[in-house]
Amino acid sequence: MPIKTQQKSQFILLKQRRFLPLFLTQFLGAFNDNVYKNTLLLMVAFSASVQEPIDSRLFINLAAGLFIAPFFLFSFLAGQLADKYDKSQIIRYTKLAEIFIMVLAVPFIVMEHYWVLLFFLFMMGTQSAFFGPVKYAALPEQLAKDELVGGNALVEAGTFIAILGGMFMAGWLIMLGSASLWIAVWVVLLSVFGWLASCCIPKSRAVLPQLSLSWHFFPETIRLIKLIRQDRLIFYATVAISWFWALGAACLTQFPVVVSDVLNGPPYAVSLMLALFILGVGGGALCCEWLTCRETLTRWVPVAAVGLTVACIDTFYNLQNITGEKTVGLISFIQEVGHVRLFIDVVSVGFWGGLFAVPLYALIQQRTPENCRSRGIAALNVMNALFMVLSALLGMLWMGVFAFSLASFFLLLGGLNMVLGIFLFYVKMPEFLQKKKA
Repeated sequence: MPIKTQQKSQFILLKQRRFLPLFLTQFLGAFNDNVYKNTLLLMVAFSASVQEPIDSRLFINLAAGLFIAPFFLFSFLAGQLADKYDKSQIIRYTKLAEIFIMVLAVPFIVMEHYWVLLFFLFMMGTQSAFFGPVKYAALPEQLAKDELVGGNALVEAGTFIAILGGMFMAGWLIMLGSASLWIAVWVVLLSVFGWLASCCIPKSRAVLPQLSLSWHFFPETIRLIKLIRQDRLIFYATVAISWFWALGAACLTQFPVVVSDVLNGPPYAVSLMLALFILGVGGGALCCEWLTCRETLTRWVPVAAVGLTVACIDTFYNLQNITGEKTVGLISFIQEVGHVRLFIDVVSVGFWGGLFAVPLYALIQQRTPENCRSRGIAALNVMNALFMVLSALLGMLWMGVFAFSLASFFLLLGGLNMVLGIFLFYVKMPEFLQKKKA
């Protein structure tokens, strides 16, 4: 049972065993995922090898799909396991699986067999899919009710910082001599560190040990969706979170095109925009506890939805007015007319997104019954994956099939966000506009 506390800061949780090991396990897992994924993509992009001719654009899109696919394919089973067994034990098993996967991948990393490494990327996505429902379902068991917003904020901020750190570490590793060897060493070490952190997670009880496991993908996935539909707020909060992931994925996907085709900037400007977005999400997430006064208040969620709409629409207007003149050097690039405003838009999308998502996660954790909480989180993961795929298809249709401009795509995202916000918060969840808890 979670312990009631009167501590004033979410950061106090980082000193406590009931939270810190889980936080470190999640952080190291996300960090290792992104080190492995980004080094693989960079090796393909910059490899001089001709033994495996590869279309890098095909490879990158395939890699993204293979990493997301397990969340759709295996969440139905992951949720059942997390409800049936001790969550701390499942976490340790997933971390052991990560070590096993990375050790098996070592010779193929060293020999740079990229197509085989795609299989191991799929396996890394699979172990992450089994870890996902456990980590979010474990938080309400370890934290008091008034700590959930702060705990989720730290996990969310830590995850995005790990993504950023993994991205930059991948760039550093790829520049080293004998890069493939160093990459192999580090992905194994990081997986071992993650397992060591998981060993310190407090033991928890199985909430539904009598649950009979079902291995049938379609019936169980449909059952997951029906499970969250039983509670109106849980279902539409799930839709809202999934939309945030879809919008975020749609924006991130366009950053390389924005830099190359609109800003006429250097390749490292893509990393700059990604860093600004991630720091924005982390900042928004960490502000949640302060703004909500340690309560799972949802009245800030509609405000964040408005902020997302404004940021997307401003991005549209800004992209139309940028001249995209060629510049030399980072400072000159940043100071170019319109660039600073665009960077503020990128940070704003991330900030409002973090403030949007964290209270919704806490709401789902609080309202979902304990004996099916992990399956509820698994349903969320399924919908996240589905929405992200739909956002990719939307971008392909809008700019590829219908040949509308890149700038107009951000206007479309802002418009869709406004329509969905009105539908969710005025029609389906009017409680979010009230000053009391949802």
